[in-house]
Amino acid sequence: MAITAQMVKELREKTGAGMMDCKKALTETDGDMEKAIDLLREKGIAKAAKKADRIAAEGITYILTEGNNAVILEVNAETDFVAKNEQFLTLVKEIAAHLLAKKPQTVEEALEQKMENGATLNEHINSAIAKIGEKITLRRFAVLTKGAEDAFGAYQHLGGRISVLTVLEGTTDEAVAKDVAMHAAALNPKYVSREQVPTDEVEREKEVLKQQALNEGKPENIVEKMVIGRLNKFYEEICLLEQPFVKNPDEKVSQYVKSKNATIREFIRYEVGEGLEKRQENFAEEVMNQVKK
Repeated sequence: MAITAQMVKELREKTGAGMMDCKKALTETDGDMEKAIDLLREKGIAKAAKKADRIAAEGITYILTEGNNAVILEVNAETDFVAKNEQFLTLVKEIAAHLLAKKPQTVEEALEQKMENGATLNEHINSAIAKIGEKITLRRFAVLTKGAEDAFGAYQHLGGRISVLTVLEGTTDEAVAKDVAMHAAALNPKYVSREQVPTDEVEREKEVLKQQALNEGKPENIVEKMVIGRLNKFYEEICLLEQPFVKNPDEKVSQYVKSKNATIREFIRYEVGEGLEKRQENFAEEVMNQVKK
């Protein structure tokens, strides 16, 4: 297939590799982005594969806890101006309260549910859009419950650019649960433990690490041992329990929670705009668009 400049640009952003290396990798893999990333990593050209797409869309993430129930959500807007608007922030809080009260399973279900004022959530959001003058969407949410002897950890960073909600079992100490949430906000793990990592993801990483070692000229008889060692580093990057604790890098998160007689049941981390593309506008144009409204 034809390799476009946009594809080369995207691969460069994901890997940090040079333009010609990216173009060559895309050509060799017939335009398959994931295979091109793996190829660059195998050759040692890509320092790391950035799995997440660029953070671009505006909006806010928010957490509301009430007793043994909590909700974490992301609401998107078109510009950063609106994301700081009082009307918008009030709307986000109203949506959170609705989600916590009704506990829908999906965004679609939530939008069709009636609010206390008789309107559906979708109608309520559309009413806010009419007042604010900008498209607003409920992108995602999760409602979590805990036991009476467990703790929620809620942490919001940079005014809601990142939010993390954790559930710790075996402790009611919210400060400990919040410490874990703060850690997850900073280091962005994908899973709680290595047991949660899908087999196909592990196998793919093993193959990349094996090819890296062979391309470095390492003898085949020690490649397997090298792969095991590097795989531990891979787990440390993506598994919460394996990571050095941000408040004390001398101990892992697993050691920290164990010292508090707790276990991490789950965590959810939302960052505004993950995987969304933003309209190509510069800051000056964004300001002028606001002035014209």
